[in-house]
Amino acid sequence: MNSENTVYDKIDNAIAQFTQKGSLIEKKPYGNGHINDTYLLTYELSGGQTRQYILQRMNHSIFKRPKLLMENMVNVTEYLRKIIAAQGGDPDRETLNVIKTKNGASYYEDENHNYFRMFLFIENTLCLEKVESAKDFYDSAVAFGNFQRMLVDYPAHTLHETIPNFHNTPSRFADFKKAVERDPLGRSANAKPEIAFALARESDTSILTTLLEKGMLPLRVTHNDTKLNNILFDKDTRKALCIIDLDTVMPGLSLYDFGDSIRFGASTGAEDETDLDKVTLDLSLFETFVSGFLKGCGESLTEREIEMLPMGAKLMTYECGIRFLADYLEGDVYFKIHRENHNLDRARTQFKLVADMEKKWTDMEKIIRQQAGLK
Repeated sequence: MNSENTVYDKIDNAIAQFTQKGSLIEKKPYGNGHINDTYLLTYELSGGQTRQYILQRMNHSIFKRPKLLMENMVNVTEYLRKIIAAQGGDPDRETLNVIKTKNGASYYEDENHNYFRMFLFIENTLCLEKVESAKDFYDSAVAFGNFQRMLVDYPAHTLHETIPNFHNTPSRFADFKKAVERDPLGRSANAKPEIAFALARESDTSILTTLLEKGMLPLRVTHNDTKLNNILFDKDTRKALCIIDLDTVMPGLSLYDFGDSIRFGASTGAEDETDLDKVTLDLSLFETFVSGFLKGCGESLTEREIEMLPMGAKLMTYECGIRFLADYLEGDVYFKIHRENHNLDRARTQFKLVADMEKKWTDMEKIIRQQAGLK
């Protein structure tokens, strides 16, 4: 028996626990994700039609509370289904649909404490790994803004933190400082400029969390991983259709979702670019995303949230940089690397992007005011 068959045998028991329809005719690995193990299942229905499902084994070494994660996911997607239907949309295509087990649960835990879940596969869609056009970036912005708008009345405080302090920048900074102090591999000598850059911006780290604590920014339902490849686009219309990968849906700030999208999509360089001259903030793409995000959000954002959007972009980029740098200092234990100093290179690109944002700060604020119609 080859290794592929062995893997398939292990998931057969999990497949049998769910309430999918039809007879299974094909199962195969799917996608290129690095967190969960994903399979595409094809079922034949009566009349010769087929229906497809996604089966995932959740990575509980990263998501240590899968029960709470799935509770978040089910509650949010069921809420979204109602909103989408009321708007005249298609809930089966415009949000994830969790398939329940035969016992009515949202996931199955096997005897080896592996956690499995199943979704209805959204057919005739594509996923983009990078910004291919300004239109794609604009449509992604509308989609993430629309996600905020549809969930504006959802009680965010009732959601669980699936990864505690995920976008708590002061907490991330404290972790970074500990990594610098420990310096277990003596790598700090190779990263003195980067460490100095990060330490010099300590006062920025608490700007957003302080506003939240003072009630000057509202707690929102946030996706927290708003990369372009977490959106499904319709193959025929090329319109952004569905937000996926809801593992990190938690209480947070709208600025986190906006900022992470800018960090990922409005940079002129790759996340691990070694030629830092290629890494800048593309103000045209920044304006494109701002326009789409504000359109998607509608009237759901407060004026203070809109004014702080540039800070969201800067802090999410800075936070990612200190996470890369801390992981480099600690021996590359969290982020996968593919070459020597990979995480250090990643940190450098983030810090270069932060520095360029600081140079273009007045332009960023002007774009925000113009797009939002603020004085």
